[in-house]
Amino acid sequence: MTLLWLPPLAALLAVAACGAYLKLARHWQLLDHPNHRSSHSLPTPHGGGVPLLLSLAVAVLAAGGFGVAWSAELRWLLGFALALMALGVLDDLVGLSVRLRFAVYALCCLVAAALLMAPLGPLAWWLLLPVGFALLWGLNLFNFMDGIDGIAAIQCFMASCAAALLAFFHTGAGEYALFCLLLGFCHLGFLAWNFPPARLFMGDAGSVPTGFLLGALAVLGEVSGALSAATWLVLLAAFVADASYTLLRRLLRGERITEAHREHLYQRLSRRWHSHLAVDLALLATMALWLFPLAWAVQTFEQYRLFLVILAYLPPLIYMAKSADFT
Repeated sequence: MTLLWLPPLAALLAVAACGAYLKLARHWQLLDHPNHRSSHSLPTPHGGGVPLLLSLAVAVLAAGGFGVAWSAELRWLLGFALALMALGVLDDLVGLSVRLRFAVYALCCLVAAALLMAPLGPLAWWLLLPVGFALLWGLNLFNFMDGIDGIAAIQCFMASCAAALLAFFHTGAGEYALFCLLLGFCHLGFLAWNFPPARLFMGDAGSVPTGFLLGALAVLGEVSGALSAATWLVLLAAFVADASYTLLRRLLRGERITEAHREHLYQRLSRRWHSHLAVDLALLATMALWLFPLAWAVQTFEQYRLFLVILAYLPPLIYMAKSADFT
C-alpha cells in the first residue's frame, strides 16, 4: 500500500465538500426540524451524505489515476452506493413511499449479492437470498443507528480503519485495505461537521449507502479472502446488537417497525447521560478496548471464530436486556 497519503487527503476533501454543502443547505433551508422523536433540539441541515459519498468517489478515482487497479467488485459497490445516495436525495425532494424505497434497497442488495457471490459458482445461488437479506439488514440498521451526533461517522471510521489494518497485515490485501481507509477517512472528514453539537447530518443519503458498503465489504472480504466476515461482525457488534435487539423487542410488542422511535440503547443513554458526546466516547472506548482486540483474535485464531463472535456480542446484549426499561 503506497498511497497512504491519500486517505488523509480524502478526509480534507470531505471536510471542504461538507463545509461548502453546509452553506448551500442553510441557504436553501434544507433543514431537519426536531420533533418529539428527535434527539436534537435545533433545526439542522441534513443531506451531508452527498458531499461525503462524492468525496469518496473522487478519492477512489484519484487512486485509480495513481495506478490502483480497483477490482470490478469494488467499482460496482461504489456505483451502488452512489445510486443509493441519489435515491436519498430524490426522497428528500419528492418524498418517496417507504415501500418504493424498500423495494429499491432490496433489489440493489440482491444484485450486489449476486455479483459478490459469483466466484463461488453454483453455491452462490443457495446463498443469494441469505446474503441479500444480510446486506438489506445492514443497510437499514446503519440508518436506524444514525440518530445522535457523531455516532454513525465514528462507527464507520473506527470499523473501516480497523478492517483495513487487519486485512493489510494478515492477508496483504492492499487494494481492499485502501478502499476501507478511504471510506473511513471520508467519514472522519464529515465528522468535523457532525461532531457534537452537530452542524450537519448525513441523512439517508449518507447512512443508507454507508450501511450498504460496510455490509458489502464484509461479504467481499469473506469471498476474496481479504478479511473474514466474522471480523466485520465483531467490529460492527455495537451497531448490530443495538439495532437487532431493539427491532426484535418492537416486533414482539406488535409495534410498527417502520415508525420512527427513540428506543435504541444509544438514544436512551444519550437522554440518561444528557450528552451525545458521552455516548460517542463510550463507543470509541468499546471499539478500542473490546471489539478491536477481539477482531484481531478472530482474524488470528480461526478455530475460535464462533466463540469470539459470541463473546463480542454478549456484553452489549446483556446490558440492553438489563437496561430495557430505563429512558
